[in-house]
Amino acid sequence: MKIAQISPLYESVPPILYGGTERVVSYLTDELVRQGHDVVLYASGDSKTVAELRPMCKSSLRLQGSDIIDPLAHHFRMIETVAQDASEFDILHFHIDYLHFPVTRRLKYTALTTLHGRLDIEDIHPLFREFSEMNLVSISDAQRLPMEWANWAGTVYHGLPEDLYRPNYDKGSYLAFVGRISPEKRVDRAIEIATRVGIPLKIAAKVDAADQEYFDAEIKGLLDNTLVEYVGEIADHEKSEFIGKATALMFPIDWVEPFGLVLIEAMACGTPVVAYRMGSVPEVIDDGVTGFIVDDIDGAADAVKKIDRLDRRVIRNVFEQRFAASVMCQHYVEVYESLRDSEPYLARGGLTSPAA
Repeated sequence: MKIAQISPLYESVPPILYGGTERVVSYLTDELVRQGHDVVLYASGDSKTVAELRPMCKSSLRLQGSDIIDPLAHHFRMIETVAQDASEFDILHFHIDYLHFPVTRRLKYTALTTLHGRLDIEDIHPLFREFSEMNLVSISDAQRLPMEWANWAGTVYHGLPEDLYRPNYDKGSYLAFVGRISPEKRVDRAIEIATRVGIPLKIAAKVDAADQEYFDAEIKGLLDNTLVEYVGEIADHEKSEFIGKATALMFPIDWVEPFGLVLIEAMACGTPVVAYRMGSVPEVIDDGVTGFIVDDIDGAADAVKKIDRLDRRVIRNVFEQRFAASVMCQHYVEVYESLRDSEPYLARGGLTSPAA
């Protein structure tokens, strides 16, 4: 098949540092090429891929900083470019949320949208009811619960290249926290858990501008704890060592996580996870096999104390079976094939307003 992958432009594909959606787009795009498909990637100009890259801006918008005043302008130009190119492709695969819906509705070509974010926001529900014919993929079954009525073509879990991270089967020497420092990620809980069990905690995380006030007011003072080391953002090539040498990855979230890419990054390293029972966690983590699912600080502390019962080789094997990029890719191809054989939007009344 000839496939267009349309990525957000905020980060490169793959990102230099943090960036979950663009990272998944990278793994999927390159794996599709490896499996023999003809793929075009619409992304920022500093992206790297084995597919054909059609750059939509000179570099990732986040890295351009104050030079970018209106990031949506770049995305709308990309949508128009994709629309002009659409006849080249068997399927258009969008990863830019709902921005393209008005244009996609009017195309005679098959399109699919993977939704990477939270869907429990009431503001977006009327929009998705208006565009009820759009083919959607969720990244976990839990993610879609607030919009079970939407036109779901399937759930496809994220996947990573099998050779991306090197597993470490030795017992770790610290707890690890990887991601963003924000209210919903609850690094404060990770610090409290580490203090309870007396094990060092290393924090590899970025602070977005939107979370700077929260960091300054709620988290900065906690970093003075002698058990805590804050190392800032880390790149992909640093994760094998950082996560692999950890006793466990801490994932004490306080929100309905749509997937949690770091969960399978830990599994790829052979590192068990201690995670709160929210959002996608029960789908991704096999409790008692790849980690422990907990409900509170006490449960998390108890889980850390028994973490050595888990077999790190088994954790890596589960990753290879469930969350390798090749598995993700095959599941997407199955969705593509099912949609390719269906009628295009216009034949399904795409120019009229669907019933709510």
